[in-house]
Amino acid sequence: MSSYQSAPVAAGMAVQAAERRARITAGERPIGWKLGFGTPAALAKFSLSAPLVGYMMEKSIIASGAEADLSGWVKPVAEPEIAVRIGADVADGAAFTPAAIEAFAPAIELADLFFPPEDAEKILAHNIYHRFVLHAPFQPAGADFDWSRLRGTVLRNGEAHASVDDVEANTGRFAEILRTCADTLAAGGERLRKGDIVILGSVVPPIFLAPDDTEVAFEIAGAGRVSARLRGGA
Repeated sequence: MSSYQSAPVAAGMAVQAAERRARITAGERPIGWKLGFGTPAALAKFSLSAPLVGYMMEKSIIASGAEADLSGWVKPVAEPEIAVRIGADVADGAAFTPAAIEAFAPAIELADLFFPPEDAEKILAHNIYHRFVLHAPFQPAGADFDWSRLRGTVLRNGEAHASVDDVEANTGRFAEILRTCADTLAAGGERLRKGDIVILGSVVPPIFLAPDDTEVAFEIAGAGRVSARLRGGA
């Protein structure tokens, strides 16, 4: 059974979709989607065959280099990720090809694990803990782009925290997880659309932020750098 066909995922996605529609009706602009819990350990824990899918709104974007206020967060987390921009509408997984990946950029998601991640339905109903997203300028990708050539460095408070030699190792291969994302959206009556931004999951284990953390950054050699200044962490 595919992840999007399981009862907990379908129930969580239904709650999430209703919330997204309400926000759009209230005047917010959607910008795309986020993938999460796609590591082999997470897939096994929740009996999933593909990452969970959440949504992103324009309201959650902050500029690279800006300050993120984490005041009141329970368990703030930073996740260095690859963001991609979709270049054409994709009806479902069967219609997806790597050519749909128009561009990419290093990105950081800031999330708040305000309850333990033990139930896939509840995680989805709360939009996979999403709070903020920031990204560097996009660089061209396309059908023949070689993701294996990318090398990254994660920095915490100005010092090297982790190096990344395979940006797909922790997330799954990008073409495949985007294909499953398209199927998950199609199951709920949505689709990947031209211009959507999709963040593909943390390329390193999530960074649990401490009160004395002041900055997190992610740099891809030759493809840009993104950073967030931090204030008010738990």
